[in-house]
Amino acid sequence: MRELGRTGLRVSLLGFGAMHINDERTSEADAARLLNEVLDLGVNVIDTARSYGLSEQRIGAHLAHRRGEFLLSTKVGYGVDGVPDWTYDCIVGGVERALALMRTDRLDIVHFHSCPLELLQRGEIVDALKRCQRDGKVRFAAYSGENEALQYALDCGAFEVVQTSISVCDQANLAARLPQAAAAGVGVLAKRPLASNVWRYAERPGDFAEGHYWDRWKAMAIDPRGLDWNELSMRFTAFEPGVGSVLVGTSKSANLRRNLDALARGPLPADLVHAIKAAYRPEWPGII
Repeated sequence: MRELGRTGLRVSLLGFGAMHINDERTSEADAARLLNEVLDLGVNVIDTARSYGLSEQRIGAHLAHRRGEFLLSTKVGYGVDGVPDWTYDCIVGGVERALALMRTDRLDIVHFHSCPLELLQRGEIVDALKRCQRDGKVRFAAYSGENEALQYALDCGAFEVVQTSISVCDQANLAARLPQAAAAGVGVLAKRPLASNVWRYAERPGDFAEGHYWDRWKAMAIDPRGLDWNELSMRFTAFEPGVGSVLVGTSKSANLRRNLDALARGPLPADLVHAIKAAYRPEWPGII
């Protein structure tokens, strides 16, 4: 368990990204089994989003009776019927919708989900999220995203938590933004620590993020020193100073347990961490 910035929240080193329980390919019974196993194994951060299909609904259906055992993180900003995206009413409506779907009276962490910089700078949506905080519906305001918008979120002082991509193939935040967040007491949730498992592909994948990660992984030519790539990337991200919890999604119990086992092995050797950072090109931005 770690402190999440100055929020007072204690978070498990491994967090559960609930995107992969988002559709009918995972049955209700399997979703219920996996979500409860997550808590049984000591993982206390569950992260979801408005855009994750059935995810919020399933969390409410299968974990409402254990609400006191975990921290609930979700993302808003779009997809509320009858109101434009990224407006005051959309933020308030998104919070209300998430509360109803997840059968809870409060959301621990609510992020703006990759909100563009120009909309973030307007202030209207920040005011809406702060209203939800004052009303006791949201405990901590957060921003999820990359690059200039993430920098603005850290600079403006409105957010207690940020969520951003950190992996072997995505190190744009390591040199400056993680230290800035730590100095300000802002908690950091690291998403995509496995870089979408791009090492499983024999050829460059067509997906935007996966394609860029694959290009970077090939260009870096890292020697894994006999380690499984998933384990190497997980341990690289999790033990970077300033990271509170690493969010990893899966629909399989075996993967969940494998991730926990990898983190139990602790940090990578310091010289391997140095080699990974030295191979990363500073011009590569964070991948949204």
